Amino acid sequence: MNNTNPIIVAIDGFSSSGKSTMARRLASAVGYRYIDSGAMYRAVTLYALDKGLFDAQGNPDVEAVVAVLPDIHVDFTPQPDGTQHTILNGNDVEGEIRRLRVSNAVSSVAAIGAVRKALVAMQKAMGAERGIVMDGRDIGTVVFPDAELKIFVDASAETRAMRRFKELVDKGSQVSYEDVLANVVHRDHIDTTREESPLRRAADAVSLDNSGMSLEEQDAWLLNEFHKALNRG
Repeated sequence: MNNTNPIIVAIDGFSSSGKSTMARRLASAVGYRYIDSGAMYRAVTLYALDKGLFDAQGNPDVEAVVAVLPDIHVDFTPQPDGTQHTILNGNDVEGEIRRLRVSNAVSSVAAIGAVRKALVAMQKAMGAERGIVMDGRDIGTVVFPDAELKIFVDASAETRAMRRFKELVDKGSQVSYEDVLANVVHRDHIDTTREESPLRRAADAVSLDNSGMSLEEQDAWLLNEFHKALNRG
């Protein structure tokens, strides 16, 4: 590791592709700060849901959501086990933002231009000192287009849905695999077709399909890419 010249690692990919786990474990291994941009969008979505800023069809009231953005502050706090929790206006919302209720609404909130602009500004500020690993949908294309290492992660929708289903069940949620798969497919569509910062692979990103990889294999692959990026710098 070379902390004298810290780099920025941008990991983008589809929902439930494992990018957050990759990013978190790499940051821990190399001593960098991990920033979960998806959690930030989930926190805004939770706030909007709790404030009743959605119509009967489940669509956000864009003007109302934009109006409350100044009232929303998102941060992260480290945990004793090495993970971190998302803090929304001083409250730990890590469990709430991972529920299907938020998952079903987050892509529509993330598609709002003003929301993306506000959170991208927060993310850029968080990365100002470099030495960070950040994952999301537009980190390598919009937030940090000059990141020294860009990774784009993918896996089949069925593989991603099963991962998400198992994660939710392990946390005690009563969900069906079919509902989770439908959510994954729906989010893929919104994320790739939205007008504002759609999900796409940066031209200089390294692609990874991790469908058949173990966590250990994934960690080793990513750490190797990290050291290659350091050496290039």
